[in-house]
Formats: sequence, structure tokens, C-alpha cells
Amino acid sequence: MVLIDTHTHLYLEPFDNDRNEVIERSINYGINKMLLPDIDNKTRHRMLAVSQQFKEHCFYMIGLHPTSVKKNYQDELNLVKIALQQTSPCAIGECGLDYYWDKTFAKEQKDALVEQFYLAHQYRLPLVIHSRKSLDDVIQLLKTHKNLNLTGVFHCYPGGINEAKFLFEQGFYIGVGGVVTYKNALLAEVVKYLPLEAILLETDAPFLSPVPYRGKRNESAYLYYIAQKIAELKNISIEEVANVTTQQAYQLFKIQ
Repeated sequence: MVLIDTHTHLYLEPFDNDRNEVIERSINYGINKMLLPDIDNKTRHRMLAVSQQFKEHCFYMIGLHPTSVKKNYQDELNLVKIALQQTSPCAIGECGLDYYWDKTFAKEQKDALVEQFYLAHQYRLPLVIHSRKSLDDVIQLLKTHKNLNLTGVFHCYPGGINEAKFLFEQGFYIGVGGVVTYKNALLAEVVKYLPLEAILLETDAPFLSPVPYRGKRNESAYLYYIAQKIAELKNISIEEVANVTTQQAYQLFKIQ
């Protein structure tokens, strides 16, 4: 059984003391591929170094995270464009809108996201979209730019069934992580409703650990518990969850 973690920040500081062991443990658990989302220029070199060290297992994205969008966001986007010219990422991301912490730069976040829409179109890459407390605005921007024929995944999907259905119909997958294992999680209802063909697996490590590790550092090996919960919710085998979601990840991100 092979699983793909489509969203894991293995290059961040919480893994500095045991990164190699964490990655090896994940591989031993059958999580054979791990996708590393970009944040900004401060951490990009760390991400690229990890993907180079584990190049058969770790694949990187290039993008600008919405919480890194400030007044100088154009400088950051210029560095994204340079990185895209010099590297071969599997996606544009992690990009999107985040109104949870601060809405000071909401307009700039929208402008930065739209620029990354065009980069995804130009490079024919999928988008990995972050939409915290902002899903309606992201959907509106996608509708406005539907002529770009964008595709990708809504990482850590925060919405309900209707929005998920719409996004899947528009060519986007729903990223399902540890939240699906939490008590009374809306995401569990979304997963029950959606076809398995709409879902990708992710951890968002080191954040959002699934039960039974909630509150502790997350890691890619825990993807197994997410797949197990999806199988339980849909009354199917974990092998079926693995087979379908892994194949979808291969196709979307063009990794092998």
C-alpha cells in the first residue's frame, strides 16, 4: 500500500533534530512521496535542500504563502518568478488567502493570488490553495479567472459540502488532513458526501496532527490515520483509499 502526503512542511525547524528519521519512518510506513509547499524566500532554501537530499521521495512547490504577503509582496513574487525559471516544481503554492490572523493586507493577498493564478497557467502547474476564513473570496477569484482553466487542490479544506461539490466540478481536489479525525468535524461530513475521486491526502506537518496524536507534532507517517478515517467514513478498505488518492496525486502533480 502506497500513500502520498500532498502537503507537509518537513523542512521547518520542528524537524531540525530528527528530520532524516522522520522521513525514513514515513517511507517505511508506505508514504513513499511527500510534497513540500513553499512559504516564502526566507525558508525556500531549506525546502529545496530537503527535496534535493531526498529527491526520490520529496517534491517541492514554488509559491508565496498568504501570511507572507506584506507591502513588499511584489519583491517576494519576483523571487517566486526567478525560482520558477531556475527550478522544476510540482505545483504553484502554497498560495491563497488567510483572514484568520490579520486582514490588513487582504487586497494585497488577492493581488498576489491572482498573479499566482497566471503563473500556474503559464507553467501549466496545479495550484495548492490555502483558504483560511476566506473560502468565499477565493472561489470568487476563481470564477473571475475561469478562462485560465486552473486546477489543483484546496489544502486543509475548510468549507462545506456545497462549496466542495462546486470546486470538484471546476477541476479542484479537496485536501483532507488530520482535522477529519476530530470530533464533530464538518470535514467528516464533506468526506462522506464526496466521491473518493475528489480527495487527496495530506498532513500539513508539523501542524494539525490526527487523532491519536492531536496536540503533538505532526509528521507524514501519520497520514495512515487520515486514510484509515476516510475508509471508515466511506465504509471502504484503506487499500482502496490509498490506491485512488495516490493515483490522483500522481496525475495532478505529475510525479512518479
